[in-house]
Amino acid sequence: MSVLRALLALPPGAGSMATPIDLLHAFVITVTMISAVGVFAIVAWYCVRDHRRVPRQTTRFLGVSVARETTVVAAILGTFLVWWLIGYRQYLQLRNAPADASVVYVTAKQWMWKFEYPEGTASTDVLVVPVGRPTKVVMTSRDVIHSFYVPPFRIKQDVVPGRTTTAWFTPTVTGHFPIWCAEYCGTSHSRMRGEVHVMSDSEYAAWSVVQGRSGAVAMAQMGADIAAHRACLACHTLNGAPHVGPTWSRLYASRVKLEGGAEVVADEAYLTRSMMEPQVEIVAGYAGRPMPTYRGTLSPAETAAIVELIKSLRDGEIPSGIRLPVIANITLDAGASPQSPFAAGAPAADTLDGGTSGGAR
Repeated sequence: MSVLRALLALPPGAGSMATPIDLLHAFVITVTMISAVGVFAIVAWYCVRDHRRVPRQTTRFLGVSVARETTVVAAILGTFLVWWLIGYRQYLQLRNAPADASVVYVTAKQWMWKFEYPEGTASTDVLVVPVGRPTKVVMTSRDVIHSFYVPPFRIKQDVVPGRTTTAWFTPTVTGHFPIWCAEYCGTSHSRMRGEVHVMSDSEYAAWSVVQGRSGAVAMAQMGADIAAHRACLACHTLNGAPHVGPTWSRLYASRVKLEGGAEVVADEAYLTRSMMEPQVEIVAGYAGRPMPTYRGTLSPAETAAIVELIKSLRDGEIPSGIRLPVIANITLDAGASPQSPFAAGAPAADTLDGGTSGGAR
């Protein structure tokens, strides 16, 4: 494997998917090279054996049985099928991040990478992650097409303006690893570089304390505050009650049926798209209820915090410790459910305690 990596100028693998991908490349390259050498040797042998020795000598007729020809063709097609099956399995692994993956929002623009964590921490051109734990990057572009490429992790994903794409990786060793833009994006394309800083658990814990990162509850609390401030909770309930828009209760990771019959999984990318492009994927039964776009209104950190709030409701309960601001002076749709904690008659207190308020459930 080290010889192949040297021949292909590949850096040592530093991610959980690096070795499986390298093994597939080694398998494909080895078989094709052996086959190519074998074909060349056979051609050379026939050229030597059957070359014309006298003028007007005709070429010898070469016959092959149906069984032998079928065997050769089946072996070739079977080899390609094996490659495809292995590659398809790896593709599914690369596209489906583990459920416990931490999420980092990435904004690409000429010519820099900006990383924002759900807690509000941000960095430019340096992504900090812990070793041995999966990280999912949710990416978009501010201008042109870029491509997030980390060679030691063997991951590369285009970052497209107006769309949200994702990738994930699990670092296996600590250190500093380069991030390249693998899509020509302008005059300074070659200078669009970044770095993944993989820390040990102790280093990452210390860094988290310094950065003020305080866990999922704090992220969800930030999301609740932002959702109230941006009037999201005027249309979406947190307790499963029907309202102007789909409820956020049990929404994350569920299968959402869209207008037209299609289905989509409500992951981080879908939830982000729903905020930025609300009229593209309309939930079945909610056509004709226009939602404004929040593109340019919500920052990546605010978007991530709202997503974290929705994730915290996956069990249908508002986690204890999250206090939901009461929205005052909101005229709800005539069809609003009286169960909504934000409907007329909601307690006129400063906050609703998610752990004690029955209405919030």
